[in-house]
Amino acid sequence: MSTESGEQVVIDTYQTTVHTLGRQNGKKGRRLRYMQKDGRFPVVFQKAPGEWSPYLMDIFTTLVEIRWRVMLLVFSLSYILSWLFFGLCYWLIAYVHGDIGDVDINPCVDNVRGFTGAFLFSMETQATIGYGFRGMTENCMVAIIVVTIQDVFSCLLDTIVIGIVVAKMASARKRAQTVGFSSCAVVNLRDGVLCLSWRLGDFRGNHILEGVAGAKIVRHVKRPLGFIVMSYQDLEIQNRDIVLATPATIIHKLEPGSPLYGLGPDDLLGEEFELVVSFTYTGDSTGMLHQTRTSYMPADIRWGQRFRDMMKVGKKHYKVDYALFNETTWVPVPTLSAEEYDRGRRPVEGSDSRSPLTSSVKRNGYTCRLNSDVTEEVLHQTCL
Repeated sequence: MSTESGEQVVIDTYQTTVHTLGRQNGKKGRRLRYMQKDGRFPVVFQKAPGEWSPYLMDIFTTLVEIRWRVMLLVFSLSYILSWLFFGLCYWLIAYVHGDIGDVDINPCVDNVRGFTGAFLFSMETQATIGYGFRGMTENCMVAIIVVTIQDVFSCLLDTIVIGIVVAKMASARKRAQTVGFSSCAVVNLRDGVLCLSWRLGDFRGNHILEGVAGAKIVRHVKRPLGFIVMSYQDLEIQNRDIVLATPATIIHKLEPGSPLYGLGPDDLLGEEFELVVSFTYTGDSTGMLHQTRTSYMPADIRWGQRFRDMMKVGKKHYKVDYALFNETTWVPVPTLSAEEYDRGRRPVEGSDSRSPLTSSVKRNGYTCRLNSDVTEEVLHQTCL
């Protein structure tokens, strides 16, 4: 497939519609996504005011959000450095008191005659090991004060570090990874109305009983000097409140007022927008607020398909086959926009001369006959 701007890359989405991923001509490549499929934003801040001060002022949140390998490094260094610092203090006290060179003098700390002994005493004190070989005496008030400070500091350090680790383990992002969206969105007919829909499922056993779904159309408008402005348009969702005990299908009707009302299957190829969808809910185990999100490009929208049924009724259980979570199948859908469909227009090119109400479309070696007068698809039940 070629155009004036260069060669286009096309893919076959499950033997259905053919979508354009992007243009590759010289310096032009694939359009940058506003949001990655895993919900992360590819945004980098440059020369932000006070680049490090916000992170240092909210150090707890910063440590909760860092990666585990960095957190384990901070966890280890916080203890090792504190042992080294207080060990150095004990060594200086022993050095000033003369415990290093004179073995006959009454020491400040028993069996601390060098830095190694001072470090071991510091570690035993803070970790409350209590071997009994080294111990504080009453000969040095300074050493007693340092031991007291170290005991209080160790309690504070344990509270902070253990709290950060627990908060990181219970992070909302981890629970959000067990709630997923389908890899694609589909357009089909529901009760005579063209609808855009996508799937949502909970992969854990303790299912979510209540949550709110949301969706936005995101576009960027280029300005002079290479700057862009992001624009957002809300999509009206049918039944925003979701019960996720079983997989659900989120539905947006392509009706007047919808940003996608005037787009047909061919128009999607030339559009540059991103459908950002989210699901916000409260975890029943932790009571924390969670959000799962993803995005769909025009190439991820499959026209004339529906999701395959994945629920069956057993003798004792309702069976959900998640192997079919992302699979779709063909359904008869008119190859025109919702606006044209509502006005009763019929496709002219490629229409069957024997029937003005149908059109034939050939894709990937398959010929599909689409009836523009079809008012209902095979209903896909998503609730019990």
